Amino acid sequence: MDGFRKCIEKEFSVIYVFNLRGNCNSAGERRKKEGGNVFGEGSKTPISLTILVKKPNFNGKGIIRYKDIGDYLNRTEKLELLKKYGSILNPSMKLTSITPNEDGDWINKRSKVFETFIPIGDKKNPDAKTAFTTNYSCGVKSNRDTWVYNFSRSELDKNISSMIDFYNENLDSGKPLQYDSTKISWSDTLKQMVAKGIKLIPDYNACHAIGMYRPFCKQNFFYYKPILERTYQMLRIFPTPQSKNLVICCSGNGANTFSTIITDCIPDLHILESGTQCFPLYYYEEPNDYAQRTLFDNDDNDYVRRDGISDFMLERCRQEFGYKITKEDVFYYIYGLLHSKQYRQKFSADLKKMLPRIPLVKDFWAFSKSGRKLAELHLNYERLEPTNLVKVEKNSEDYTVEKIRFPQKNKKDTIIYNPYITISNIPLNAYDYVVNGKSPIEWLMERYQLTNDSVSQITNNPNLWCNEQGDKKYIFNLLLRLITLSIATMDIVNNLPDISSELK
Repeated sequence: MDGFRKCIEKEFSVIYVFNLRGNCNSAGERRKKEGGNVFGEGSKTPISLTILVKKPNFNGKGIIRYKDIGDYLNRTEKLELLKKYGSILNPSMKLTSITPNEDGDWINKRSKVFETFIPIGDKKNPDAKTAFTTNYSCGVKSNRDTWVYNFSRSELDKNISSMIDFYNENLDSGKPLQYDSTKISWSDTLKQMVAKGIKLIPDYNACHAIGMYRPFCKQNFFYYKPILERTYQMLRIFPTPQSKNLVICCSGNGANTFSTIITDCIPDLHILESGTQCFPLYYYEEPNDYAQRTLFDNDDNDYVRRDGISDFMLERCRQEFGYKITKEDVFYYIYGLLHSKQYRQKFSADLKKMLPRIPLVKDFWAFSKSGRKLAELHLNYERLEPTNLVKVEKNSEDYTVEKIRFPQKNKKDTIIYNPYITISNIPLNAYDYVVNGKSPIEWLMERYQLTNDSVSQITNNPNLWCNEQGDKKYIFNLLLRLITLSIATMDIVNNLPDISSELK
């Protein structure tokens, strides 16, 4: 919104803003501070009252007067304050003046120090000196998630086959498109393909992939470009479902809170908030001339593998920390650094408005080794040892789930897994590790439940994933493994080097 703010500052002589807050899309302590929303359940976004005054013949920039309603207020308390003040000109409001910076920031202002760090990437300026090459990408955007993702591979095949048959029938008929939400999810891409006479003939075996749909939630995914609305540059990162790669995912611009996660699966656009940006260890090229290959190229189904970390970044790190450093060391350094609490807190305003920038701190190797440990945890979460810190009560060996829940909203030391199994004595510090607004435990509880999409009527049953994996306890053990992961992650994060003096 920086452009909008710059515009109204020029257009109006006085701007009054009363920030009523109430952002329901935040989490943790910040969510508590945001308080209630004045529209109740009618809005999840923060609310402000803005009064724009335009005086005739006014020249220059407008005066900005601002009031923040304050922390921890519920809806009723906020509405009572509105009644009490009555007018934006009431002296008891004690408005403060705001002086915007050159970027158009009014309250959460960007840091000048942040601008001195190395950009993680920059597509607008291909010649920029960045940590990664320009071959980073948003996650895959399908516009038909219900159809292309499913816990069951056989159900996915059934859904895809039904949708493609319906598409081809519409194509062959030459008649106006039939709109039946139980048969297909039309989008601009599919409509344009019909107009061009493009038939869908996928190779089912070649299109089966595992996608990381949400944090620590994998599903079967149909990786077939024609039915995906946007693949961005993902086909260079995972050119085939079998391609090997590691990807550091970061929140996109405008996220409420910055998050990062690493995956070796094809990432969805909405793993993280505001359009996930994915920075790969490698990217792949389809060679036009095999004579151009070198001895150091790695093949992946006839693709040539290139490094995602830029030569510039490697050289800068070697100049600072020694010539034994590899691009893989730099990759894990970045992942470790992005977990630094000091880095996130110091530059929280910057990380909401732009992609990360990478400082080169003196404890490079500590961050690189910690980043590697974090990556091992986050990539191998399905193989971690289930925690033994909890108490499990069960009167059946039935591990199927419909909806995993807490007994009460704020009683998180206990989880009712199903009618027969209850897990208690869960350490509350297992909830301290948060990715995209939720702990891994809460992501599992949200995603691993039986759902039936009201539009397409497609059922997605996580128990079928267990059946096809040949492990009836997969979800149960995954829950215990995510407790192990969360505690181990915070142990590493809490022991990262102090870099506060280097971020000034």
